[in-house]
Amino acid sequence: MVWETFKAALRGETISCSARLKREDREKVEVLMLKLLKAEEQHIKDIIAGSDSSESQNALLVVKAALLNEINVKATGEYQTSRTKRYETGEQAGRVLALQLRQEKVRNNIDRIEEDGAEYTETKDILKVFENYYQRLYEYEMPSKKPGEGIQDSGPQLDESIKNKLDEDITSGEISIALHELASGKASGPDGIPLEVSPIWKWTLNNFTKPTATSLVSTTEEHSQSSPETEEDKLLKALIEWPETLGTLTFNSSTSPQNSHFQLLHPKHRYSVGETLEVSVTARDHQRKPKTYGGDFFQAKLHSPLLKAGVTGSVRDHQNGTYTVSFQLLWPGKVEISIRLIHSSEAVHILKRLRDSRPDKIYFVGYFQKNGIMEITECNIEILDKPVCEYRDPRIGEKWFCVRPKQLPCSAFAHLRGGGIRNITTLQEDAFFHKNVTKQLIPGTNSSLQVLPREDTVDAKKLPPCTPGQEITHPSGYYYKDIWASLSCSNKQFRTQQAVSSCLREKIVYMFGDSTLRQWWEYLVDFIPSLKKIDLHVEFPPAGPLLATDAMNGLLVQWRSHGKPLRMSQMMVADLHYMANDIANLGGGPDMVIAINLWAHFTSFPVEVYIRRLRNIRTAVMELLERSPNTTVILKTANTGHNYGSNWLSFQLDLIMRKMFSGLQVGIVDAWEMTSCHYLEENLHPKRIIIQHQMDMFLSFICPS
Repeated sequence: MVWETFKAALRGETISCSARLKREDREKVEVLMLKLLKAEEQHIKDIIAGSDSSESQNALLVVKAALLNEINVKATGEYQTSRTKRYETGEQAGRVLALQLRQEKVRNNIDRIEEDGAEYTETKDILKVFENYYQRLYEYEMPSKKPGEGIQDSGPQLDESIKNKLDEDITSGEISIALHELASGKASGPDGIPLEVSPIWKWTLNNFTKPTATSLVSTTEEHSQSSPETEEDKLLKALIEWPETLGTLTFNSSTSPQNSHFQLLHPKHRYSVGETLEVSVTARDHQRKPKTYGGDFFQAKLHSPLLKAGVTGSVRDHQNGTYTVSFQLLWPGKVEISIRLIHSSEAVHILKRLRDSRPDKIYFVGYFQKNGIMEITECNIEILDKPVCEYRDPRIGEKWFCVRPKQLPCSAFAHLRGGGIRNITTLQEDAFFHKNVTKQLIPGTNSSLQVLPREDTVDAKKLPPCTPGQEITHPSGYYYKDIWASLSCSNKQFRTQQAVSSCLREKIVYMFGDSTLRQWWEYLVDFIPSLKKIDLHVEFPPAGPLLATDAMNGLLVQWRSHGKPLRMSQMMVADLHYMANDIANLGGGPDMVIAINLWAHFTSFPVEVYIRRLRNIRTAVMELLERSPNTTVILKTANTGHNYGSNWLSFQLDLIMRKMFSGLQVGIVDAWEMTSCHYLEENLHPKRIIIQHQMDMFLSFICPS
């Protein structure tokens, strides 16, 4: 019964998916046809007016190419379908079938039979022999046997526990193992479902089988209790584990930035370039009492405002209320120590609790439209205690939920926008996040000092060119005279339009991420005059997708958001792709560059959500590099200055992202350090000069020489 229900559900899923894909293809062609008409009309107007028609011509070519691609895909599919149908139902298939039937008839024909030494060849005699045989067979009576003498009482007996096990319902684990052990390339059974649809079974299975309290034990590694993903989850959570607060959570016992203090460790009369400077921090509460436990979140930098120089410091928590901050002395001159208390340990405790327990604090709004009727409901990664529409990606298994509309079907989900933020903190908790105790400088002794040039005459070690896969150092770089110098590789500066265009000539650049990566796309469009934006007629351009082409240099640059969740204005659901799927659909190659980032829109959700999404993206990147190892993939880390989130929440996700992509042939642009030690104030969307430094690192991976 379970199996039949599963097959019925699978057929329904298949039919629904096919219908949806056909509808989407049809709508896509219709939209492209309308765009083509508009593009042709605009191009003709430009020609008649005698104005520059290159931009409208580019737009026309882009639309034509997209439409031609859709038509080719559809034509290829129809051709394959027609070939299949002709073979099955056409004249050729009929002849094949007739031949098979004749051969089967010959194989099953009985032309003679023997009985009691006599041979019969006539049809009526052969039938009479069979009739007599079956009559004797059914009239035969088995001799009676005493108990214990029958076949059913001989041989080994099943244990009662085994009998009970066989009578239990079929579990999803048993079906999964059976699917795993089936050999591929075999014909389908009477139900007509081939093994090749097993990828669909994997994500449908759990919805149509009964859950089991105990997992089915398997001897194979794939079905072991401890999977690699589970072990990785544990390692990642251990990586971001944060010290817990002790005692009762009160504001007066929390860390005060005004009462805390720093001083130099092992002060010296002179400091030189190349040395390490260490600073000790003592945390105190609002009653000036020293803290006895750690967990405060500090950010530190060493900087020279007049030289426009800066470098981040590393903070070591001794978990007893004291901290050690280390700085590398990288340039000569007067330097200043800046240590800020971003959050007290008590504030971090609240942030962590709300992140893990209240994913609904950020919510979204879904618009359902059909036949002139509109309904608006709440949407999110998780919705509890309400009837919902579930939208599950068939390839990567990501889920999205909306409260089910009262009238319209779930398929009418058309638009999505960011809804807002719920106030889920108490008045007492709000005090821990007041501006007077958040992101505040702490006072110190000897907060500035003079650094002398390097005493030795040994030349600095020459760094290698920037190539994907290099291990990133800490600090990863520093600013000097407003130029970012990487400490991991020899980065370049691309200060002219010609330098950038030359580096990106004949390149296809795909950018998948949030609005901080969109700033890269906007920078290139503003910096390269020949790189022209193509109007894709999206309803809300900042949500993308965005496209720009440079016919002169053979350059194409596209930015697309990473998909749900995305806190932006109203967007078409069809335009919200999961990044892993977009990357999986790319062929790669030496002329393709892929830039990715993901973090800002995930800070409010439990880290498991972020890990699952990153794991899908990482798998897509790994598969892309396996089939096309000369593809350039570059990862942008998180920015600091998350004003409507938290630097601590961003920091946690940034640690996870770096760890999960370590060891891959992926270039790292360390936006965290580039935004945290600059002379400009931190901003989630930094100013153009910082974007220029990030783009220099990005281009250094593409053109290292």
